Amino acid sequence: MESARENGSTGELGSPVQRPEAAAPALELLVHGVGGASPEGMLDDPRTVRITGDETAAVYRRIADADAERHPDAQRGQPVPEAYVWCNLTSGNGSRALWLLLLPFMVVNLAHWMRPTTRGRRRTVRLYGLLVRLAGLTLTVLLVAAACEVALDLAAWQCAGTHACAEDHSWLDFLSPAASDAGWWSQPGRRLALASLVPTALTALLWYLSHRTWSAYESQQPMSRKPEPDEETGRSGLGRPGFWYGRRLVARLRAAHTAAGLLTVAAAVGTSAARYDRTSDGPGVLATLGLLLDVILVAGFVVVVWVVCRRGRTENRLDEELDQPLVRRLPMGSVILLALTLLYAGWSRPGWHSQGRLPGDMTFGGIALLQGLLVIVLGVVAHILFRARPDTRTAMRGLAGPAVAMLACALGGVMSGGVSQRVADWLDGTRSSIPGPPVLLTWQASTIPVLLVVLAFVIGWLAWRTWLLRKREMGAVELDYEGEPQDPVRTRRIASTRAMASLTDRAPLLVAVISSVTWLLGAGALVGALATEDAPSEAAHGTYAFVQGAAETAQALGSWLIGLGFILFVTWGRRAYRDPAARRTIGILWDVGTFWPRAAHPFAPPCYAERAVPDLTWRMATWTRATGGRLVISGHSQGSVLAAAAAWQLKPSVRKRVALLTYGSPLERLYGRWFPAHFGPAALASLHRDVACWRNLYRLSDPIGGSVRLTGECGPQVDREPLKDPLAYGRTPQHPLPAPILGHSDYQADPAFAVERQELLARLTPDVPLPRARQDDSAPAALRTRDDGPPQGSSGRSSE
Repeated sequence: MESARENGSTGELGSPVQRPEAAAPALELLVHGVGGASPEGMLDDPRTVRITGDETAAVYRRIADADAERHPDAQRGQPVPEAYVWCNLTSGNGSRALWLLLLPFMVVNLAHWMRPTTRGRRRTVRLYGLLVRLAGLTLTVLLVAAACEVALDLAAWQCAGTHACAEDHSWLDFLSPAASDAGWWSQPGRRLALASLVPTALTALLWYLSHRTWSAYESQQPMSRKPEPDEETGRSGLGRPGFWYGRRLVARLRAAHTAAGLLTVAAAVGTSAARYDRTSDGPGVLATLGLLLDVILVAGFVVVVWVVCRRGRTENRLDEELDQPLVRRLPMGSVILLALTLLYAGWSRPGWHSQGRLPGDMTFGGIALLQGLLVIVLGVVAHILFRARPDTRTAMRGLAGPAVAMLACALGGVMSGGVSQRVADWLDGTRSSIPGPPVLLTWQASTIPVLLVVLAFVIGWLAWRTWLLRKREMGAVELDYEGEPQDPVRTRRIASTRAMASLTDRAPLLVAVISSVTWLLGAGALVGALATEDAPSEAAHGTYAFVQGAAETAQALGSWLIGLGFILFVTWGRRAYRDPAARRTIGILWDVGTFWPRAAHPFAPPCYAERAVPDLTWRMATWTRATGGRLVISGHSQGSVLAAAAAWQLKPSVRKRVALLTYGSPLERLYGRWFPAHFGPAALASLHRDVACWRNLYRLSDPIGGSVRLTGECGPQVDREPLKDPLAYGRTPQHPLPAPILGHSDYQADPAFAVERQELLARLTPDVPLPRARQDDSAPAALRTRDDGPPQGSSGRSSE
């Protein structure tokens, strides 16, 4: 059923084909939302066939409509429905459970796209992106440093070097000087070299996931085309040719972050040996090699930072270049340096014994300080951008990006502290035979109870506001269903659903409070750790009894909570690996978080839109070109965002022949507020002007979808009045049983849906003249089928 030819490897469409003499058909391209859907459910038919695509994402039709282009009169004026199913991009096989490890990377990548809209401040915009990329780099170093803390410090340095701890763990016998009778592996440098395999394997896993997911999801090239006269893409970057193809930047960042992870491991192993060589009476050559190693490590980190800062995204063109020397040599150089470091650390040093914590435990403090400063500078830059072009609908007055970046850093800290605390408890329990994790991690864990108390107050305030709103909504519900017998219970349920749905609009307040309090508590934990060099309970000794009790309680609760969070995290990941239903729940999280390309962190989960948007663009462009028919792209929830992004990628001449029907759409309510640079009022108004027509359906009971809120005459042209939910208040001849409150689902059940779709088709002009085709293209590919089977590209079987 494919209807386009490609010109070599450019991805451009071939010469236009001639429209058949038969009446042009109409097509409705359905795009599902979060959580996924089956083609059978979307098409309301158990017998469906795949028209084009693969197991990851594909377009389906009912078997009865497989060759609908050949028989347009059989449709009786109704559009041919097609379903684009993309849910496997986010909730496929069990390996998706590994993506939970990448959660902080996904969140910091979102911060990159949350910058305020502006005009003419290109350097400031570049600075904003650079700061977010640096924040992402600190997260990679933090995660690898946490693995080093667990494997090198807690296991190899502390537990293996302490007889009381090592005797409880027989697998550490060959590393323990006492248990192995000073065996070959018992020297500290060799223990560290062996334990470094754990963080090295983690870095390799992150590189593998990034490379594999790029090949599987994001390597699809968008449709290459030449700009048309008077074409403008400045209103939204989503219409730029290279927006959905970030191969070059992702490859550069992947090389830099992989090198940063390997250099972090090398620093954890090598600097400890170098410090011992400088303070001992050993061979001078080892001290010299240690100093040289430190210099090379610093130079390596400088190169990594330079690579991260050097280049951002290229969106104005399809950038197919790849910095092969850099992409290959930077990680390879880091591998060689790590190997030399391990060789240096493994050199025999009979007088070296492990005591206390591994030197360099304040690395976590340096990372926390740098992250806090980056968030502050990012906030200043975001405020400058917002002041240049303020918009009252922008979330947190333009500070959403810095706030979300702070949350990403907090997530990284919780994951690091959680795994360190749990491993320390597992190795030593409550005997205190080993010092345990760095003091800063204990301070950070102790702030969690305080954060939860603040969060409880905010949730309580939101609950009170929701209760007041429900009382007001009860009067509105009675007016909406005026003339019907009133049922207080039914009215209360409808009003409660509407009030709960409004909580979505309170999300900026919640994020602002959590991020602000997190920054303040993190700063306090850093100051406390540096000033006292003791855990909170020990630092509070000698103070007031209340202060001492509060410190001990916070430390105990924090340790328990961070450990519980880590256990729940692992349990959720294991369940997602085995249970498809749980994996689909995680997939909903990725539906929202991985729409955007990987611009700030290469180890973030893959961007499914870099596959879905080109799929939709190709389908719309090739079908309209082959048939000359009318097309309505119909998107629900997140599918409406994909539909809008695909429409922006079309040529303006093709875009004018496409109608857009959105329902339950977060285009303005979520994306317009949180990502104003790409979905702000100017961008959505330009989309309304560029497509043939656009209608948006929403309900007051929908917690995700909402109105588009275009100003002037555009508003009524796009937004329909809120749909009634439920369709009937009580029992009626049409609804003899109580009608459900649908909220975000089943918009097609409302009669208004079919009415709006038919009006969109009627407003489309089917008689758009097409250029004359070449002789060999006189019959469109969409109208040709094989004589011996189903349409080309289909499987001839009902999909499961």
